[in-house]
Amino acid sequence: GENTEERIINELEKFSPREAVLNKSAAGSLSIPAFLRDKLNSHIETLGDEFFEESFAKSVVTSHFNADRISELGFSEDGACLNAAGALLSYLKETQKNDLSHINSIDFLRSEQFMILDTTARKNLEIFETLRNKEKKGSLLWVFNHTKTSSGGRLLRQWLEKPLIDVNKINKRLAAVSELKGAPIIRDGISEKLKCVRDMERLLGRIVYGVANARDLIAISQTVSVLPEIKDKLSGFGADVLKTAFNQLDTLTDIKELIDKAINETPPFSVREGDIIREGYSSEVDSLRDIMKNGKGYIASIEAAERERTGIKNLKIGYNRIFGYYIEVSKSNIPQAPAHYIRKQTLANCERYITEELKEKETLILGAQEKLAGIEYELFKNICDLISAESKRIRRTARIISLLDVLLCFADVAEKNRYCEPKVTQNDGIIIKNGRHPVVEKTLVDSLFVPNDTVLDCGDNRMVIITGPNMAGKSTYMRQIALIVLMAQIGSFVPAESAEIGVVDRIFTRIGASDDLASGQSTFMVEMSEVADIIKHATPKSLLILDEIGRGTSTFDGMSIARAVVEYAADKSKIGAKTLFATHYHELTDLEHDIEGVKNYNIAVKKRGFDITFLRKIVRGCADDSYGIEVGKLAGLPEPVIRRAKEILSDLEAGAGVPRTTDKYIRGPEKTNSAIIEELSKIDANTLSPLEALSVLHSLSLRARQAPEE
Repeated sequence: GENTEERIINELEKFSPREAVLNKSAAGSLSIPAFLRDKLNSHIETLGDEFFEESFAKSVVTSHFNADRISELGFSEDGACLNAAGALLSYLKETQKNDLSHINSIDFLRSEQFMILDTTARKNLEIFETLRNKEKKGSLLWVFNHTKTSSGGRLLRQWLEKPLIDVNKINKRLAAVSELKGAPIIRDGISEKLKCVRDMERLLGRIVYGVANARDLIAISQTVSVLPEIKDKLSGFGADVLKTAFNQLDTLTDIKELIDKAINETPPFSVREGDIIREGYSSEVDSLRDIMKNGKGYIASIEAAERERTGIKNLKIGYNRIFGYYIEVSKSNIPQAPAHYIRKQTLANCERYITEELKEKETLILGAQEKLAGIEYELFKNICDLISAESKRIRRTARIISLLDVLLCFADVAEKNRYCEPKVTQNDGIIIKNGRHPVVEKTLVDSLFVPNDTVLDCGDNRMVIITGPNMAGKSTYMRQIALIVLMAQIGSFVPAESAEIGVVDRIFTRIGASDDLASGQSTFMVEMSEVADIIKHATPKSLLILDEIGRGTSTFDGMSIARAVVEYAADKSKIGAKTLFATHYHELTDLEHDIEGVKNYNIAVKKRGFDITFLRKIVRGCADDSYGIEVGKLAGLPEPVIRRAKEILSDLEAGAGVPRTTDKYIRGPEKTNSAIIEELSKIDANTLSPLEALSVLHSLSLRARQAPEE
């Protein structure tokens, strides 16, 4: 169904696979292959349905994992999971052409274990990159980006993509972070050691696939050398996660010993040219190296022995490319040459011979070099096989190192940025005291971040409507709540004085002006389809962030849609989810009296005469005023325009309609046109968003230019 395809696409986006193997029906769907190709640049392979056939899949999977029954591996007896695993294994066997024994376990990812964040939410909350320039700096990932190892960095990304919803697991992570945060000296000690850790998962992958070189093994040895110290530093902790890490951290000393005994400390890049194996590891390699080194010595000693034996004082051994080593006897001494000398070449003043012994030594010396490289390569492959055989242990240790890396990173970030430990529960409430936006507070240079409280639940505080002008901080406030919830559910401390977080199953965001104009959809269309998506999928456990809904259309349409959405979201029989709703439609503040569970908040403002300052503090009640003109002033509209706007506004408020244009701007004959004036008189400046104001202004000025002179 359509819903299934949406869910598949959402999962695919989290992983962005390089390659995807599809069955016929997935390949024939409209959205999946297009998404893989266009959005993720994945390579797509289609396999025949026979590969996905249940009995075929069952036999492939059971024989690969040496299991008697499918249930031992955690599969249910039938189902798409098993068929996909079978097809994938047979595809890998076909394409990799090498042993797949390193694939020794299957993990199941169940979407109900994690909070669902769809593409829109990931984008709007700027988890991995900023909306504006798609940069990492300014994203949530950037705040946390202090892992020491590349595998830790990958795990951090996974955690940010898939926040937990199991309270027990969340609290286990938090307990570990808390304990690490309280032990700064041990923490620094482990962090220092982690800096020496290379990417074990990648290195192991290279070894298993037979593309490693000797330097990769040296890198593994260097990494393994810090493991005992890391394990030692973990020994005193009490938090479950850290105790398990301590117990399961295999220091792999046997692997380090093997590598250190076998591999040269500074091996060449190529594995085919020898000079990899360390002296003392293989007697064959040592004797061949000895032969190569001592070849000249052997020849000299044969020469001395032959002179002695034959009594020929000027006998000498030479070498040429054509027939190798030879014994040269001058003409006068030819009669003394022994019978076992084999004549090879006659010259004017001498005769050249070879002997069995000389040929043997020659073969030995010349063959040693070629042979040596071959034997070293075989030994190297052998050592790689020994390491591959331990891949399960190495992988487990690599995982523990990544986990520690991320937990240490959480503890560091919490201390550096003054975060508190959230209390995570199964309840509905989200109660935050002095919450801050984790990213914005780090990017403010000359001003302090103004913290705000939050009370949301599924009862009296289901729906918070926030009024107040743009630029005053509504969006920051709403996003910070979503980010605090997300941070708590990945097991991190949060930017607040205190926080109680009832677990959320998904976060939805609808934040104005994400024009998907590139794909030809109007802002309003995009907005409506996102709202439709939210209404379809939200549950009472969800958190909804709705910013300026209904902006993309005319004032009354927009207001009606906004109101209908608010009513639907707040209605317990429909959704009844915790919702933050920012709007510039002041009329919506009436809803507090009409619907239970709705509360009005606004952004506090300090007024001095006509000057206003946004205090960025969220307070109860609705904004008493629209500050469009002041925002215009802050944004730099020229003084005469501001003055005139205030005149028009006070006339409108007095119910006098729009005054005819005075001569404030126009000198000489008037070039206006009554239709334009009529249109102007219909505009209610209070309810226009900046975007609408621009478009109205644009169309009026175009018509004014075309107006006939009266």
